[in-house]
Amino acid sequence: MYLVRTPQLIQNLFPNFNWKVSTDDPVLYLTFDDGPIPEQTPWVLDQLAEYGAKATFFCVGDNIRKHPEIFDRIIDEGHQAGNHTYHHLNGWATENIPYFHDVRHCAKQVKTELFRPPYGKLRPRQAQFLQRHYHIIMWDVLSGDFDPRITQEQCLENVTTNARPGSIIVFHDSIKAGGKMRYAFSETLRIYSDLGYRFEALSPEVLQKPELLRQSA
Repeated sequence: MYLVRTPQLIQNLFPNFNWKVSTDDPVLYLTFDDGPIPEQTPWVLDQLAEYGAKATFFCVGDNIRKHPEIFDRIIDEGHQAGNHTYHHLNGWATENIPYFHDVRHCAKQVKTELFRPPYGKLRPRQAQFLQRHYHIIMWDVLSGDFDPRITQEQCLENVTTNARPGSIIVFHDSIKAGGKMRYAFSETLRIYSDLGYRFEALSPEVLQKPELLRQSA
C-alpha cells in the first residue's frame, strides 16, 4: 500500500521534510532512487541529456562503491546527488545508531546535504537527528514504477494526473523498476517538455529560497 500523491495533511504533519518546491513556475524535480547501476542509470542519463534536463539521484552508497564511474558521470553532467543510506536501510526496522552510521558512511561518498530515507521510513528520533544535518527530501508524486501490479501506462498516469509546478517526482533507476520506469520517464520528459516545463535538480539553495528559480530561469 502506498500513496501516489502525498496528501497535504501528511505534508503538514511533517513540515520539516521537503515534499515539493513552492513555485508557480513550470518546473518539475525528477528524482531517482536506488542507483547507480549499469543496467539503468546510464540510460537515464542519456535521456536527460537529450532533453537538456537535470535530475537528482538518491544513491545507495554500496552501489557507488561498485560503480564509481557511473556516479562520476552523474556529477560531471551537472546533476545532483543525494544520500540514500549505504545499504538501503529501512529506518523503521533499524536501530538508531546503526542507521546513523550507515547514513554517514554514504555521506562520505555523495558529499551532499540532501537525504532521502529508503521507503520514506524514519523513526521520530532518526528524523529529529538527521534534519539537523540534512535536508530530508520526500516527494509529492510517486510514479509506482516499482509496483509489479500496475502497467507502464498506469505508472505514467500516476505522474501526469498528479504532477504540479514544483512537484518532486520519484522514479527508480533499479532493476526492479525495469522497462516500466523507462516508458513512464521518457514519456514524462516528452509530455512536459511539450507543455513548456523544464526539469531541474534539487539543491539546498532552491529548497531554502525557491524564488531563486525565477532568477535563474
